[in-house]
Amino acid sequence: MTRTTTDQLPGRAATTAAAPPTPDPAAGGRHRTRGGIVPVLAFSGIVVAVMQTLLVPVIKDLPVLLNTAPSNATWVMTATLLAGAVSTPIMGRLGDLYGKRRMLLTSLAVMVVGSLICGFTSDLITMIVGRALQGFAMGAIPLGIGIMRDELPRERLGSAMGLMSSSIGVGGGLALPAAALVAQHANWHTLFFGAAGLGVLSMLLTLLVVPESAVRAQGRFDVVGALGLSAGLVALLLPITKGSDWGWGSPTTLGLFGVAVLILVLWGVMELRMADPLVDLRTTARREVLLTNLASITVGVAFYAISLVLPQLLQLPESTGYGLGRSMVVAGLCVAPLGVTMMFVAPLYARIAARRGPKVTLLLGMLVIAVGYGAGIGLMNAPWQTVIIAVVVGAGIGLAYSSLPALIIGAVDPSETGAANGLNTLMRSIGTSVSSAVIGMVLAHMSQRVGTVTVPTMAGFRVSFLIATAAVIVGVVLASFLPSQHKVSRPTLVAQSTDSGAEEVPAADAGADVAAPSADLPGRLVKSAPSWARPATATPAGRIPSTPAEATATGPAETPSGFAGRVLDASGTPVPGASITLIDRQGRQADVTTADADGRYALAAPAAGTYVLTGAAPGHTPYAASAMYRGEGVASQVDLILAGTGRLGGVLRGGREGAPLAGGSIVLTDADGEVVTRTTSGTDGRWETAPLRPGPYTLVLSAPGHQPQARAIELSGGEPERQDVCLEPTATVRGTVRGPNGRPLADAAVTLVEDGTVVAHTVTGSDGAFAFSDLSGPHYTLTAAGYPPHAVPISLAGGAHEILDLDLAQPSAATG
Repeated sequence: MTRTTTDQLPGRAATTAAAPPTPDPAAGGRHRTRGGIVPVLAFSGIVVAVMQTLLVPVIKDLPVLLNTAPSNATWVMTATLLAGAVSTPIMGRLGDLYGKRRMLLTSLAVMVVGSLICGFTSDLITMIVGRALQGFAMGAIPLGIGIMRDELPRERLGSAMGLMSSSIGVGGGLALPAAALVAQHANWHTLFFGAAGLGVLSMLLTLLVVPESAVRAQGRFDVVGALGLSAGLVALLLPITKGSDWGWGSPTTLGLFGVAVLILVLWGVMELRMADPLVDLRTTARREVLLTNLASITVGVAFYAISLVLPQLLQLPESTGYGLGRSMVVAGLCVAPLGVTMMFVAPLYARIAARRGPKVTLLLGMLVIAVGYGAGIGLMNAPWQTVIIAVVVGAGIGLAYSSLPALIIGAVDPSETGAANGLNTLMRSIGTSVSSAVIGMVLAHMSQRVGTVTVPTMAGFRVSFLIATAAVIVGVVLASFLPSQHKVSRPTLVAQSTDSGAEEVPAADAGADVAAPSADLPGRLVKSAPSWARPATATPAGRIPSTPAEATATGPAETPSGFAGRVLDASGTPVPGASITLIDRQGRQADVTTADADGRYALAAPAAGTYVLTGAAPGHTPYAASAMYRGEGVASQVDLILAGTGRLGGVLRGGREGAPLAGGSIVLTDADGEVVTRTTSGTDGRWETAPLRPGPYTLVLSAPGHQPQARAIELSGGEPERQDVCLEPTATVRGTVRGPNGRPLADAAVTLVEDGTVVAHTVTGSDGAFAFSDLSGPHYTLTAAGYPPHAVPISLAGGAHEILDLDLAQPSAATG
């Protein structure tokens, strides 16, 4: 029998028949919670997105800048797109096999090299090579999402993935005005040097903050599959991006489409026969994965449409009758809210997903996009109207993009996270490519001559918005067929682990970062409620007893083919009434029961495989462990050890009389110095923290006008710890410096010295006044200069406030 405690490594499995399986960080347990992981990874995503929009402000000038024909200059943009599409799934798979952080750094390094190549050349071929290397960084998006899944606790994962997934839009929106400003006032090569600098900064931050994931996929890298997928994608995307130049009916375009179909079909047949395929097509064919990827294409179409239409509309001259005549920089600023809004809706996504699931947020996001484009058809008459369109569409895209990785992660094994999200990111890239080709063709055909140039018409812009609206409506239809989140017949409680411990809250009231059961991530801590008083049951897989009679019909004596064991506290005492839930790899509840008087439980597993066992009880820290059932008709024995929770409280006082202090700050840090919880004292000075894990902490108390105090404490998880603290008040010295005639003296230098060291210095104003506050020492010397120097020794009793007037005309000292 194996005993699993809450102090062991994440997701440790316990079985009697075999060695522990590969750890599954998504299965619960303890995670490294470095606070900088999310912003650093999101920053890397933003840097990657900058590469995509870097040349948008100068795209019309590229033929002149590179001394080539317009049809050749477009390869500078096409190369980045093709390289990004090819590298995304490949880097995701390499990250699963050899380390996601390592591959993230590799992607950024290649991007930096490409940026430097572009910065030092104006040759077309060399520029195309550099831009292709820049596009290689697109693999950072799925790699970052994979690292978040492996390293972050579940309560932070929802909003973090939303921010990472939206970073490509955030970076694109913010980079557009910045790139326009640089291009308008500096040499255009400066854009590439700036991109290289951002890449180096992102690499340094990643090295310093982001840990390497311990999750690894088994097998080897499929080199042949990578080459086949690369060839197929190039053959597919080339005619899509260049079809308008070559002609959609030209032999080159049709031939490449035919070659793409042939290569991808042969590649798919080969992948199905491979033991370690680059892309697991069987997983990809699952309804939830397939529909999510198809919906991603439609969202990609909608995302790129606004970037093609609004900048052109804003920069067209007013002489056209519909152009808004704005500069390149102003146009970029009007479109920038698209990215900013995407960034701010990431927390909103987490709140909605916590209650409704990512399917609902995806549907809501696409409906908001449709509303934005639909309203935009009639809102193109002023710059402020384009800002409204950007905000609404950005909010919808932010919700939709944030939902996609959650849907993918909820349907694949943790070891496939990088490859699966890489493929999903590829689908978005295909969507943007299709959008660029179709809308580019529409704008080219619906154009008019203005002077010596041909410009799109207002009708062309409106048709482009109609195409984007139609695309997201198709996406809504596809997403509506996604599996709904698992429904239970009773209210549920979500075991929400926090930095300061763990607590159970109703699912409807769970915090913004707690994803909905079984619709977001596998291994969600879910239990039937209320269940503390129910006897142990062995229910059919996936069903909760609907009546008390049914709940008592069976018990641990009828050990099912699944899991059995005991729930104990840290001292080995049984925890009766503890709730134990069995969750399968897809995040679905397979069984649920409660421990009997001896802490024993039994759960039925529907099939062999890896499961997550969660245990929770009042006054204890909820725990989840990964365990394997081998399907041999013998229950795997797993004991769950639930640690107790510690409680901390007290009264904060201060001043000479020790009066209660209201609004004082109470901060608790762990052994690593990380803040785990904070609170403030009430009107009576009382304070109390949320339940905490047992262990060593540092308690820091402070209040305005008082000296802060820190003390080391140890929480045992037993009786509540009480810490009553009285803070020492600080002192204040103030006064007026006067001259020979008794009038206030301006510009006099006043210095406060303690033990020969200057601790404060000031110069008087026209009223001669000076003041020093927050003084904690007992003895000082006050010195004023401007006339004959004059020094005054000061003795401060605890919390004293002294008022001293200094007369520089009198050499005698005054003592206070």
